[in-house]
Amino acid sequence: MRRRRPPAVPPVPFSPTAARAHRAGLGLTPAQVAEGMAAHGVRLLPTHVLGWESGELRPTEQEFIALARALWCPPAQLMGTRPARLRDFRVARELDQEAAARRIGVPLRHYQDAEATGRWDGDEEQTYALAQVLGLTLRELVAVTDRREELDRRLRQCVDGRWQAHTRAIGRIVPVPEDDLAAVLTVLQGEYQVASHWGAGSWGSPAPAARPAQPRDRPVDERFWELLGRRRTGIPV
Repeated sequence: MRRRRPPAVPPVPFSPTAARAHRAGLGLTPAQVAEGMAAHGVRLLPTHVLGWESGELRPTEQEFIALARALWCPPAQLMGTRPARLRDFRVARELDQEAAARRIGVPLRHYQDAEATGRWDGDEEQTYALAQVLGLTLRELVAVTDRREELDRRLRQCVDGRWQAHTRAIGRIVPVPEDDLAAVLTVLQGEYQVASHWGAGSWGSPAPAARPAQPRDRPVDERFWELLGRRRTGIPV
């Protein structure tokens, strides 16, 4: 039985235009950029630099980080787009997988699997460290760990039942202080349960008057983020 090959990892996002603009802004030649990269452990010909700038070639992770250092700019500025994967955020912080895993406090294989699959199953402490090490906001954290659907499902369960039963599970997805999470879920449940009973009455009673728009008229996850953004969570929302 043949083993399935792991999915190919897409290249690091890279903007040839941004690389060319940064080099021109510094007044450097391709040869000088190549020399600067050599100081960071990457040796190559000036033609590689020109190949990146023309779009004919794509830098590897190591080359990308060395290029950013040679051009004295944050790696994210050479991506040309907002990081969207764990790997992209890691590279934007100039970290290799081993360094990221060590700082987060998880085995290297554990972190490599998370990057390869887009799934994260760390506990609350590890998830908090993941956000801190990679510079993620809470929304970005939930997105890159593929937990948006799970969070939305659990928030709806909080609204429909006892939110206390879901605090720990939500804390593994959104690593914020328990008191802050409890306060937000309390408000959320109160608002949406009131909304679900709005206008309830007996048969034959007059139709309820139209009410003005309320925060609870919005999707539950949007309201959750809004409420959480008002608190000091340690990680930006």
